[in-house]
Amino acid sequence: MVATLERTLVVMPAFNEESSVRQVVLEVFEKLPGITCLVVDDGSIDDTAAEALAAGALVARLPFNLGVGGAMRVGFRYAMEQGFDNVVQVDADGQHDPAGVHALLERLESADLVVGARFAGKGDYVVRGPRRLAMVLLSQFLSHTAGTKLTDTTSGFRMSGPRAVRLFAEHYPAEYLGDTVESLVIAVRARCVIAQVPVAMRVRAGGRPSHHPLKAAGYLGRAILALLFALIRPPARLHGVEVSP
Repeated sequence: MVATLERTLVVMPAFNEESSVRQVVLEVFEKLPGITCLVVDDGSIDDTAAEALAAGALVARLPFNLGVGGAMRVGFRYAMEQGFDNVVQVDADGQHDPAGVHALLERLESADLVVGARFAGKGDYVVRGPRRLAMVLLSQFLSHTAGTKLTDTTSGFRMSGPRAVRLFAEHYPAEYLGDTVESLVIAVRARCVIAQVPVAMRVRAGGRPSHHPLKAAGYLGRAILALLFALIRPPARLHGVEVSP
């Protein structure tokens, strides 16, 4: 089946992103004609939902904050219920350029899950210190596990094809870093084909970064714990069949 924008759902997790979400949604519609955009308001206490609706997005409102993983699980389940083939995550803070979805969609023709990689030769996004070390170690390990080169395993800019959508609708993790690191482990153990394409990352259009520089050192330990948790979790079952190697 040829992947198309019309069969693709943009899922945009948003927590207190009233300053940026409207412009991001409008840019999605401008650069991706024919696509459907679902903003998952993850327990915001500001006007995130109203701003998203004003821009023309569908909005799912969660009563309290679940984190990116919980918001994405809502998106995957909605995609299954509404018959979408593919799901692409686009952050509400403006860092992801929606134009990059075209490259993800093209690569999806030969993969189940495509990651938009920030450290693959495109753009000038830079991460330093313990957080960068954690990213490098995670990428090396998961590249070996997945059998393909992955340079940015914590990127949230990624697209799931039909098989991955079915898998994640049932098993997408909601824990810290689960939406990035653990979801890749789940996909690998389900024998999904994983690929990456280079993307450029932009400066946040609004809101606050999810990681304060003073807490960067703790990122390394949390990332390792997330990976260990992913590895000891029982293999996911898709339609009742265990699919781990």
